[in-house]
Amino acid sequence: MKGIIWDQKTGEGPLIATAVHNGHIIREQILNKMSINEPDRLREEDPFTGKWTGISNTRVIGLRSRFEMDLNRFREKAIYINPQDAWNLKVWKSKPSQKDIEISLSEYDAFYAEMHRLLSDFKDRYGHFVVFDLHSYNHMRNGPQGPPADPDANPEVNVGTGTMDRQYWAPVVDEFIKSLSNFDYFNRNLDVRENIRFRGGHFPYWVHQNFPESGCAKGSA
Repeated sequence: MKGIIWDQKTGEGPLIATAVHNGHIIREQILNKMSINEPDRLREEDPFTGKWTGISNTRVIGLRSRFEMDLNRFREKAIYINPQDAWNLKVWKSKPSQKDIEISLSEYDAFYAEMHRLLSDFKDRYGHFVVFDLHSYNHMRNGPQGPPADPDANPEVNVGTGTMDRQYWAPVVDEFIKSLSNFDYFNRNLDVRENIRFRGGHFPYWVHQNFPESGCAKGSA
């Protein structure tokens, strides 16, 4: 299925892989109203995470840039109006019009309506399901010639579980972390830690609020 702001493919099995920050496209009607340049946008987006969704038969890939609307934030914060909303980056030349905001939020609403339909179907079909909410973060924020970020604060894989009932989902989460940690990655183990870089955003929170005993959503980067 191809949605307004996302691509979607539904297959067999209770696993869903999502990459809601993969997108880079911005509506032509508002692109010329933006102040932020393309490299700065790209640095805060999660390019290529859509390819990671190949781990699952069911995939949801964001097409629009988070700088138009952020699917991983609460609705009232999904549009970055002020620099404080976007890591002190100046996104707009002037505040977007109410019409521009309403169009973007209508597409945001369409996404969540479809996710509710999809996950309700998975609940009915399988009883339980797991959402891999895939993100990336830049450990070379000072540029390719600068020093990498402190590895103590930047694990190779961060598993965000801050939006779930950790005790209820402990068997699933613990086994997932154990499997990744024991994976032979070029004759070494991966550095896999929980809730170091981030704890999970609005999308996994929404999953756990709407499907508390059937949906396990892990934010991973």
